[in-house]
Amino acid sequence: MKNKLLLITGFLLFISGAYTPVLAQTANFELAERFTAQNMQRMTGSTFLGANWIEDENKFWYQWEDGDGKRWMHVDADRRQIRPLFDTDRMAEQLSEKFNRGFNAKDLDLRGFQYDTDRGMFTFHVDSIEFKYNINRDELIKGDSLEYQRRDNWATYSPDSTYIAFARHHDLYVMRTDDPDSTEIRLTHDGERWYSFNQNHGDTTSTERLRSRAVWFEDSKKLWVKRQDWREVDELWVINTIRQRPVLETYKYNLPGEENHYQDEILVFDMETKDHVRLDTDKWPDQSLGGVYFNGGGIFTTDKSDYMYILRRTRTWDEVDVVKANTSTGETTVLWSEKSEPYFNTRYAQLAIINEGEEYIWWSERTGWGQLYRYDSEGNLKNRITTGSFMVGDIVSIDTTASTIYFEGFGHDRERNPFYSHYFSVRFDGTRQNLLTPEDANHNIRMSDSNRFFVQNYSRPDKPTQAVLRSRDGSKVMDLEKVDLTRMYEAGYNLPENFSVKAADGKTDLYGVMWKPADFDPDKQYPIISYVYPGPQVEPYPRGFSVGGTAARAHSLAQVGFVVIAMGNRGGSPLREKWYHNYGHDNLRDYPLADNRYGIEQLAARRSYIDLDRVGIYGHSGGGFMSTAALLTYPEFFKVAVSSMGNHDNNIYNIWWSEVHHGVTANTRTETVTNDDGEEVEKEKTTFSSRIPANQELASNLQGRLLLIHGGIDNNVHPANTYRMADALIREGKRFDMMIFPEARHGFGRYNAYFERLLWDYFAEHLLGHYRTDVNFNIPDH
Repeated sequence: MKNKLLLITGFLLFISGAYTPVLAQTANFELAERFTAQNMQRMTGSTFLGANWIEDENKFWYQWEDGDGKRWMHVDADRRQIRPLFDTDRMAEQLSEKFNRGFNAKDLDLRGFQYDTDRGMFTFHVDSIEFKYNINRDELIKGDSLEYQRRDNWATYSPDSTYIAFARHHDLYVMRTDDPDSTEIRLTHDGERWYSFNQNHGDTTSTERLRSRAVWFEDSKKLWVKRQDWREVDELWVINTIRQRPVLETYKYNLPGEENHYQDEILVFDMETKDHVRLDTDKWPDQSLGGVYFNGGGIFTTDKSDYMYILRRTRTWDEVDVVKANTSTGETTVLWSEKSEPYFNTRYAQLAIINEGEEYIWWSERTGWGQLYRYDSEGNLKNRITTGSFMVGDIVSIDTTASTIYFEGFGHDRERNPFYSHYFSVRFDGTRQNLLTPEDANHNIRMSDSNRFFVQNYSRPDKPTQAVLRSRDGSKVMDLEKVDLTRMYEAGYNLPENFSVKAADGKTDLYGVMWKPADFDPDKQYPIISYVYPGPQVEPYPRGFSVGGTAARAHSLAQVGFVVIAMGNRGGSPLREKWYHNYGHDNLRDYPLADNRYGIEQLAARRSYIDLDRVGIYGHSGGGFMSTAALLTYPEFFKVAVSSMGNHDNNIYNIWWSEVHHGVTANTRTETVTNDDGEEVEKEKTTFSSRIPANQELASNLQGRLLLIHGGIDNNVHPANTYRMADALIREGKRFDMMIFPEARHGFGRYNAYFERLLWDYFAEHLLGHYRTDVNFNIPDH
């Protein structure tokens, strides 16, 4: 049946797929424009206090902006004193004298503001001119133009500034910084494209000095390189069609289940002898040494260069070795191994090396919850450190003198949202586990080098940020700042709301955030739009207060005349217990869909203003994948979807996402081969396979309205994902819409403002029945 339009006393629109007429409503684009991210950030100012602790001191400085303008503050934690870092009026005067023009003391544009520990002065630049500011003498010193200071982007300096490492022709070089002749010392002779010491291993454009993959040890005696062999991996291409002459971009890209997999190795170079060793790390076929999704990269060093530590994993992601490597001989020892089905949560895998290997702190989900464990120098378990059915997140700091760990935790208090971050301290032996951040909110802290103080930001989506200074036992030292929403409230701003619903199993609690229009009327009915991202590494709703990013996009979309929500689903996050995180394994397309639908149905049952006949859904990347899958899986429920940069066919998405979250099967067989002596011998060969259900398999189900969007040069989720989806819909004779942003990669870049207005427009047309006659979007200048 074709869609029909009827004219009676008012304009009626049949929504495709639902065939239920609804009165056309006026979309409030003016209100949406008022509450874009750009405008909200301008009205709000700072929403997070970034504390800049001065090295080895209990002092820090920060910049803050509110309705009174910008200010720079200095805090002495020991003395409990806070004061302006400088007088902004006086700074404006000094700058005016330097430039012979006026400066607004409430809006000083000081770029790159930082503290130079070596010189004991603050530095910044204005109009590409560097300045030094002596806080004690209130003295402003004008420096050189940054335009004439050549940035050595190719140089990686050793910590003691004795050597510079760089690459040329894909090989590794060093040279001494005190050599007046800049003599280059070549360390390797076998580098080539795709098996390179260059940071950009595919480079073909330059024979000049380029940045290398070298990482220095802290003592500057050695450096190490994780080198990857991508030569046998197949290529992908995107074309930049906006250049004067379209340009083909070639890159290597591993697809799930492919036979030709990149190979890792680690080389260590001694600066005294200029020799190197290759670490003996070979064990599993297609293994990885640290790498993608590993917390901290999965490779760890200490102050000395005698040893380094590597987390080595299988291609099937279910086993990790903790490896200690001798950097002089290349010999390696497995301290301990751990298996975790269906896959290891490498995002929080942490290894802390205590006193050069006397002890180790290790993160593990062996109980179903991420917890910390203590091992001795030989890799024997000494004790479990943290206790409780909650998730340990990142380690913030370790005070070895006090044998105390400061760490992040989730879900410790069962009466609070389990995704809110809180912070704790605990002794190495597991005693004195204490909560340091008591407020019912999401927290972020930054500690001083002495571990005696920390700056805490805390907020919720419905609670603007407050920042305080606390001592290491959690007691409050002083209040610092809080977000000023005066101008936002004057403009009609309304805070989002938190909610919780049950998952489709009827038992598991899910959490989310709801945005309503500023002119919300509870006696009216509104379409509901779900912003989605399936995880498994993060859920789509903000955990803290935000007027930027996806939260701002949802807020501005709501102003058009919608109720907008974002909520989690089983399998959406690693911040809860292991079963929750792993729920979607081997079901990458379908696992989040039922929870999202059921959650919307519960909200509509509780809130009469939600119209279940007008349900929209949108998302980006994995959310683009999920929003299309939802529209095609529940065509009678979801009426409109906007899906941007979606990985609709994960069989052509990257090897890491697809193989870890859906799964890859190892297939080992014995075959007869001829060895170097001409003898026939039996040898085991392991290959891997993966097959993931794709959105295009559901194309025949389309009933509603679908807008597919992709970046023309997206080298993360290749445009072929959207092209394949489009081709399947065309084959089924389906009507849909499609937009390509020619010069966009995986983000929107310069197309962001256009995309947001396209989003408003598409949902307004198909959920409100509001069709604009004006073809011009109101795109801001910047």
